[in-house]
Amino acid sequence: MTTSERYVVGPIILTALAAAGLAVLRVGVYGWTIFVVCPLWIGALAAWVVQPSTASRAAATGAIAGLVATCLLLVLGVEGLICIAMCLPLTLPLGALGAWLTWRIASKPLPKHGIALLLFLPVSSFTWDTHAIPQLFEVRSAITINAPPEQVWKHVLSFSDLPEPTEWYFHTGLAYPIRARIEGTGPGAIRYCEFSTGPFVEPIEVWDEPHLLRFRVTQNPAPMREWSPWAELTPKHLHGYMISKQGQFRLSRLPHNQTLLEGTTRYRHGLWPSTYWRWWSDAIIHRIHLRVLNHIRALAEAHPLESMHGYGSRHQPGGRETQSSTVGNR
Repeated sequence: MTTSERYVVGPIILTALAAAGLAVLRVGVYGWTIFVVCPLWIGALAAWVVQPSTASRAAATGAIAGLVATCLLLVLGVEGLICIAMCLPLTLPLGALGAWLTWRIASKPLPKHGIALLLFLPVSSFTWDTHAIPQLFEVRSAITINAPPEQVWKHVLSFSDLPEPTEWYFHTGLAYPIRARIEGTGPGAIRYCEFSTGPFVEPIEVWDEPHLLRFRVTQNPAPMREWSPWAELTPKHLHGYMISKQGQFRLSRLPHNQTLLEGTTRYRHGLWPSTYWRWWSDAIIHRIHLRVLNHIRALAEAHPLESMHGYGSRHQPGGRETQSSTVGNR
């Protein structure tokens, strides 16, 4: 095929590939097909059209094609800026790999069964994406507090509004805890934890004062607000893909009147490759944990142990558990 013919056929194939990718995103299938197979094919197609003369030029061509294709999702109002930034560590190197493979095949063509395997790749990846069951992940974070468990427990149950976050990543649209309130005491009590994107609803399962508070999460708000040049953007992955399932706070007595406070979140997400996306979600949840745990520490260390009678039944607005409800269960 001549160069001019490739420049005609290439854009046609690319348009078809883009249309298929957009359809997958509209359906809400966020997996190997969209995050791995599509970048590989985009990079391969770019190298096939351009015909780079060296391996490094081929890789650069594929990376640029991956960058353009990913940013096009922002231009078309399909995804927001933060999600685009999270995708680039996948799409750029995979686009480069696809282009390099095309360059390599040009000098040593694949046998027919190898080509057939490549053509079958999107089918197999899409089958996986639509049938795979999300795993349950767990994130634990802990701090030491210079106060006894009885004093810390009081602030775990209920505390005042958290201050506005100063961390830069909470100003990118990521959800962060604001306040919490609890209705009732003991197992069966309900905690409502408010984040910047909405409330989590958390029925208490274990109330072992002052050692363990465990809860389910029955309602999850969006994990973030998208940045976009368009009107408010609500892609499907903002609802039902990052699901907090259970959380807990464990208080362990330490020498010298100290407490080890540990927060745990168990959560699921419907994104693949799960190892890659878990790296992001674990990091975000850990930082939410620390925001809540440090607030509890500040409150517990700032106030001497008061009367221990009746504090467990106080119904105060607060946001202690917000960390656990933010994305999973501890």
